[in-house]
Amino acid sequence: MPPEPAQAPPLVAPDERQVIALVDDDRNILATLSIALQAEGFATRVYSDGASALKALTANPPDLAIFDIKMPRMDGMELLRRYRESSEVPVIFLTSKDDEQDEAEGLAMGADDYIAKPFSQRLLVARIRAILRRSAAAGQAAGDDGGESDAAPGTIMVRGRLAIDPARHRVEWDGKTVSLTVTEFLILEALAQRPGIIKSRNQLMDAAYPDDVFVDDRTVDSHIKRLRRKFRAVDPRFCAVETLYGAGYSYTDG
Repeated sequence: MPPEPAQAPPLVAPDERQVIALVDDDRNILATLSIALQAEGFATRVYSDGASALKALTANPPDLAIFDIKMPRMDGMELLRRYRESSEVPVIFLTSKDDEQDEAEGLAMGADDYIAKPFSQRLLVARIRAILRRSAAAGQAAGDDGGESDAAPGTIMVRGRLAIDPARHRVEWDGKTVSLTVTEFLILEALAQRPGIIKSRNQLMDAAYPDDVFVDDRTVDSHIKRLRRKFRAVDPRFCAVETLYGAGYSYTDG
């Protein structure tokens, strides 16, 4: 028998590919998305229910996860809630078009983005790449959290009781650490850069989503709600992020 033709080497070495975890009870969606993402150079892991996904994702975190909402054993909302207890890995929700309440709730619980079904694979890939770029930039800036900071003096932003360390992607309130997702961090940083100045939702979306990827304004509202919830967990009287109805949001040093 003639030897089989040699296969062309992959464009990206397998150990260098970013890993996307897909969690959906629809095996057709899992297969379709997995093939499409692998064609874009990603590695994929697939799970058909939330319970098995939670155990696997906690033990071996991916670079980004995509959760369907409606699943047996453990739905996407419960999966996200439990996963956020130990991980800030970026998460995108897949929702049905009529599930606006689910979208808002998912974002408030810590999802980084959502996409309504039926969706364009091109749009999904664009959203994935945008979130991964932001996450990678934060990770590169943070470096090794276990050692001394290499940041030059004065790079930590202090606004009253708030301290933001962009080099380490770290936030403290009254000396207590507040764990934020990449999106929440970028929104807070944009607000704190100019205390008292109102930032519109569009300005905050530009800060949190610098790539040319469409998101609507309720996404920012949901991230703000979760950000406030996290700060109020360490200080129930936290009120530094103010809503200016019809205008946007601002940060006060008080």
